[in-house]
Amino acid sequence: MEKEQTIILQDGEKTGKPMDLFFIWFAANIGILGIVYGAIIVNYQLSFFQSILVAFLGPLSFALVGYASLSGRDSGAPTFVLSRVAFGFKGNFIPALVGWFGQVGWLSVNVTTGTLVLLSIFNEFGLNTNTPLKIVAWLIFAGLVLVSVSFSQQTLVKAQAFFTYVFGGLTILVLAFLIPNTDWNLLFSMKSGSWISGFLPALMFVIIGTGLTWTKAASDYSRYQSRKNSSRSIIFNVTAGAFIPLFLIIGTGILLASKVDGLASAENPVTLIGSVLPGWMTIIYLLAALGGLTPMCFIGLKSSRLILASFNLNVKDSTAISIHAVLITIIPLYVLIVSNNFMGNFQTFLSYLGIGLAAWIAIYLVDYIFLRRHIGYSNRLLEDPAYNPINRGGVVSWILGVGSALTLMNFIEASYYIPITLLISGGCYYTSIQTEIKDTSEVKYESV
Repeated sequence: MEKEQTIILQDGEKTGKPMDLFFIWFAANIGILGIVYGAIIVNYQLSFFQSILVAFLGPLSFALVGYASLSGRDSGAPTFVLSRVAFGFKGNFIPALVGWFGQVGWLSVNVTTGTLVLLSIFNEFGLNTNTPLKIVAWLIFAGLVLVSVSFSQQTLVKAQAFFTYVFGGLTILVLAFLIPNTDWNLLFSMKSGSWISGFLPALMFVIIGTGLTWTKAASDYSRYQSRKNSSRSIIFNVTAGAFIPLFLIIGTGILLASKVDGLASAENPVTLIGSVLPGWMTIIYLLAALGGLTPMCFIGLKSSRLILASFNLNVKDSTAISIHAVLITIIPLYVLIVSNNFMGNFQTFLSYLGIGLAAWIAIYLVDYIFLRRHIGYSNRLLEDPAYNPINRGGVVSWILGVGSALTLMNFIEASYYIPITLLISGGCYYTSIQTEIKDTSEVKYESV
């Protein structure tokens, strides 16, 4: 694992360009799960127009990631090291643990999906799915992901650019086939659903699964950006890099939902999608799916290790890799072999993850917007465990937001409890820092 003193970059190490962030986030969002998102949207009983509107608005939540990325540019530090400022060095363990579990959970979801893609490829060559074949497919894909721990930032950017051009192109090829073969009469005949009980929950589901989920990794990659790079350019490249593939792929899922029954709840949605394509297109589709999942896993593993480093534990790099290897063994194999309920487990995971991250990102952004953007980041706040061990304002605000959401979950739709979490946590923290806000004109930290 990277040692504490090396994960905060100095100006000489920050040579990244905003376009690097475009490739990183484009490649990280060409995964096949976007197609399933599209099918889930349609399951909310929405019209074609409403469904496409969700596919358009949901990925724009990556503007949150774009704005959060500015703190990485300003400081050179990873996301959950910066989070120490608002929560305190030890208080930060609470949201960091949620972020780490969320990152490991997403990594496991993507490894599971990658394994399903490999199984589908094996099926195309006449191999029937069974438990030993599931294990072989998992070993191949998980092994590929674990190899990525040796990638430097420069290698990662080059790899993401490669995946963007090659597998992004294959995805567009599949989409180009689907559009003229779509039952447009059926799509346009879909009746409009409720904007309150249908559209808003669908929109919130996509927001949680796209921008909100990735806020926990925002500064992990923007910390390589030069201080001279403009805020507008960074926000644009992050948002556009994620929005373009997500909108296209979720839109593809909406088109496929008219052709594939049960796509949103299928045990292996990858195989089900491939079944409606001609033979020559199926292999292209599966390769695009596999290539889209791989870069997502690359940056997921890197961010997961950076979150673990924020706990300031003296853990060897080999130990950190072993921990992640064990987790992406147990969770995917349980889902693939024992549970056999991939989509059910996935949607439950997203619901609880969304609550913890919504409370955290509200506090993180309020702290950046009203304080750090003006006065910078103190070295002591980021690196000294004895200085500001617990920031009660941040910790209490997070607990109040999460507690309110968990209480309300049994009474209201997700379209309400996530925004309520954002408002409660953000509002409480803003109230707690009023004195500091008033003092910002007098205090200016030396930039780290």
